[in-house]
Amino acid sequence: MGPSKAPYGTWASPISAESITKGSIGIADVIVDRVTSEVYHLESRPSEAGRNVLVHTTSNRDIVGAGWNVRTMVQEYGGAPAIVHDGKAYFSHLKDGRVHRVGVNDGADPEPVTPEDKPYRYACLEPYPGDPHLLVSVLEDHTIDLPAEIVTTLVIINITKKTIHPLVSGADFYAIPKFSPNGKRIAWVQWFHPDMPWEGGEVHIGDVVVGADGTLAVANDTLIAGEREKTGAGYPAWASDDRLIFTSDESGFVNPWKFEDGKATPLLPEPIPEDFGHAFWLLHFSPYAILDKEGRTGLFTGLKEGRDVIYLVDLTGGAPPKLIENPYVITESIHTVSRDRQEIVFAAQKIDEKDSIVRCSLTSLGGLEFNILKPALAVVADGIPLPSNIISTPQPITLDVSGSPLHVVYYPPHNPDYSGSDIEGEKPPCVVNVHGGPTGFTTQGLTWGKQFFTSRGWGWLDVNYGGSSGFGRKYIERLSTKWGIVDVEDCVLAPQRLAAAPYNLIDPKRLIIRGGSAGGFTTLAALSIASDVNVFAAATSLYGVSDLAKLAEFTHKFESRYLDHLMGGALQEVHEVYKDRSPIFHAEKIVTPLLILQGEIDMVVPKDQAESIYKIIKERGGVVEYKLYPGEGHGWRQEANMRDAYERELAFYERVLGLKN
Repeated sequence: MGPSKAPYGTWASPISAESITKGSIGIADVIVDRVTSEVYHLESRPSEAGRNVLVHTTSNRDIVGAGWNVRTMVQEYGGAPAIVHDGKAYFSHLKDGRVHRVGVNDGADPEPVTPEDKPYRYACLEPYPGDPHLLVSVLEDHTIDLPAEIVTTLVIINITKKTIHPLVSGADFYAIPKFSPNGKRIAWVQWFHPDMPWEGGEVHIGDVVVGADGTLAVANDTLIAGEREKTGAGYPAWASDDRLIFTSDESGFVNPWKFEDGKATPLLPEPIPEDFGHAFWLLHFSPYAILDKEGRTGLFTGLKEGRDVIYLVDLTGGAPPKLIENPYVITESIHTVSRDRQEIVFAAQKIDEKDSIVRCSLTSLGGLEFNILKPALAVVADGIPLPSNIISTPQPITLDVSGSPLHVVYYPPHNPDYSGSDIEGEKPPCVVNVHGGPTGFTTQGLTWGKQFFTSRGWGWLDVNYGGSSGFGRKYIERLSTKWGIVDVEDCVLAPQRLAAAPYNLIDPKRLIIRGGSAGGFTTLAALSIASDVNVFAAATSLYGVSDLAKLAEFTHKFESRYLDHLMGGALQEVHEVYKDRSPIFHAEKIVTPLLILQGEIDMVVPKDQAESIYKIIKERGGVVEYKLYPGEGHGWRQEANMRDAYERELAFYERVLGLKN
């Protein structure tokens, strides 16, 4: 029998919430031992209460046992919690915040190497070439655990004495400390409130001074790139003792640069209007790696039409980059495996394949040879792997909005068992997804949660609204002073455009909006302060912001001044603007049925934000449902909760739209 027809949104699908969450893992980072060239990775495991585990990649062997969680909460979002150096792993353990050490082949329990009973968090560990018993680290001191009082510095950890020693201080934030190969210099990134790192990140270099007692200090601190509130620089790495590579958006797009002979210069003969690096939300982000021992060639990712592409870049400068054929749409956590063999490794995704770990090497013809170290896991339903032909292919579309681009990605309904609807002229209902950030970005790698809907006859629309990263600084700055305006109107307009000619893709009367965190704010704002609050038939806010003043007052240090630029000033300066754009003060306008999902221990958007707006809508007699997930923070990490969230959200939409009897 051939494919049948049924109303959109009612198709039977083999993709269940259980099948896409049970036993699932995510690749949180890729790590290389620079001495042995062995590759490791961090796995996030929802089935193990969401803990992160350090794994030897080729043997698939866990380096740490049950009870160990290789994760840091520096900047709350974390990243870069571990390194492996000469057969020893050093990592932050979430439970106590301390750095621990364990031999990768010992089979022993890890031992702590930082002081006990200190409210410290560590990230971005890096060994000192002159003495591997010394590690530089970002230190976040929570002795006074209030955003304005938390102190971030660079320190040296002496793993033999289990002591820490201050190295660099004075900025509000630090990241990515990197010693030169000979250990004589160190580079790092720093930035100050109210900037986020992509707005005014600074790259610094200093001379490393070794004291008589063996302690390290930094002399001749020199700013080489970046300017507060004007230019974002970041991602430093040493190509040689004398040449530092980094990125800068001085041209308006994040492009590769170098610092050599006391001067910073762009590596490309002409700027390319693509971002060679994503907004620096997570400390482990790494958009390029050095390929050869001479430090003359680098492999970079660029973002073209919302997909990662690969370039070979001449690190001496002056030559145009060489675009390399790349089967992946996401290429991240890029690290050098061996400069002698010109090998690198990265985590990757395709449009029809989840996370894999790929090692590649430069061929004699100047191309790249790809080898899979860890293949993507198949998703199994009823003992049978889900077929690739169930997957809806992303369709990037650039809309014109008053002469400015608006970037969206549409996933049409797709299921090989169905050829469409049996209702003549019917268009599918559509989920409009709003990413977080708001300076975020929605990729085009395979996400089973989207296929959960498209395989049931739904359309899915990702909106990279004005303010999203990945499309240059000007696109990000569209949101400056206008959060709650530009993002909202873009997310209201985009599905309406796709529902009308010349697209005619979706049903304008059956639009759903949903989003997490900042995307949850945009969702709530679309229902309460948009120019038209009746566009959407239903909505879901996942740990979304309802009160901007409370967000500014209670959120964590990393984002505690983020709103200064997004709202046009600090809370005390433009208090009325915060109030006017807060959905909590316009909740009486919310007539759209709303589902609210929230983590109990969320420190980024505390549960009070969700419970306050739920109470107002409920008392007014509105259609609203609320689910609090115990033990969850800013997003779901536990398998049972992930499964429940999928099922609850789908069931809510089906009830509202009357798709199920």
